Amino acid sequence: MVGQPLINIYHWFTSWVFVLVNGYPARYLTLIGVTGTDGKTTSSHLIYEILKAANFKVGLISTIGAFMGDKEMDTGLHVTTADARLLQPLLARMLKKGITHVVLEVTSHGLDQNRLIGCNFKIGVITNITHEHLDYHKTFEKYRETKAKLILNAQYAILNKDDPSTPWLKSQISNLKSQTIIQFSKTQIPIKNQALVGEYSRYNIGAAEEVAKILGIRYSVVGQVIKNFRGVPGRMEEIKLGQPFRAVVDFAHTPNALEQVLKELKTQKPKNSKLILVFGCAGERDRAKRSLMGEIARRLADVVIVTAEDPRTEQLADIYQQITAGKSGFIREDDRQRAINMGVSLAKPGDIVMATGKGHEESMCFGKTEVPWSDREAIQSALRTQGQSGNES
Repeated sequence: MVGQPLINIYHWFTSWVFVLVNGYPARYLTLIGVTGTDGKTTSSHLIYEILKAANFKVGLISTIGAFMGDKEMDTGLHVTTADARLLQPLLARMLKKGITHVVLEVTSHGLDQNRLIGCNFKIGVITNITHEHLDYHKTFEKYRETKAKLILNAQYAILNKDDPSTPWLKSQISNLKSQTIIQFSKTQIPIKNQALVGEYSRYNIGAAEEVAKILGIRYSVVGQVIKNFRGVPGRMEEIKLGQPFRAVVDFAHTPNALEQVLKELKTQKPKNSKLILVFGCAGERDRAKRSLMGEIARRLADVVIVTAEDPRTEQLADIYQQITAGKSGFIREDDRQRAINMGVSLAKPGDIVMATGKGHEESMCFGKTEVPWSDREAIQSALRTQGQSGNES
């Protein structure tokens, strides 16, 4: 990317300008940064809810939005870390409102482009590092190095004990005596909450637990939050309109995330029922992951419908060919609403229909234009149109 060094210099300069203009708010805040290929949004929201339950004056900035207490503020984010023009005034606003702790979801793009200059993280969490964004970073090693930037200056580095990248991450900070390395694994808390099913959720909770320990929060508070957690919009979110089958929306847009959610749903579906998947891969993004996701979908789902997901300027036919890699077992329907309609029409009692890749997002990109779109609304429309809904529950 020829212009990327100039972009990074621009962000470095503007970041410092907005840090200084806004009074360097991070100096007076305890910042908790969360990054990783998968699980960073849910982990961020869990940490936020735990701190809130423990009566901390806490704010949250994630890809879903920005929150202070029970108040949500629209940030206009589209799955990325805000640049300093938005981030620093937001931190300053939180500080003015009496916030003392801020949980900040951090992306590799934000770290690479110096958008987080002036954010002094006390705690840095890395949930995992798997295949993603190689269109931007070019190699997995470069992607991993970028993720590591979050913990290089953090007082506490919280790492996934079971992630293959953790030994390398530990080697990067082992000589920094000012830091404490803490490793987490799957939580042992009994989970009876449909919003936190699956092995991946146990890792997200495990990461949140370690943050709570550092901040001196009682175990009982963590357990209560886990029990009552309502989930994150667009993450294993169920659409219930009284239909005799399950309809689920999830943001899974990486090979690891797709495999984890499909494995979990396969364990949940009744015997002889079907798992029907509607998904695609984004245009102008990591092409190498497309065939990986296609193979995962083909292996774990009973019916796979491949459709549009932010194609941007790429041809849907090309994306479809890269996903399927010339193999059979796929249905092509470029129109995402019709694809979801098809998935719903094929569902029988006990089946599971799942749409992945868009999650909470409210738009889809065609060419250079963002058009309104919601998977949640699309499934609701399909259920109503095809007469599958009963009384809303």
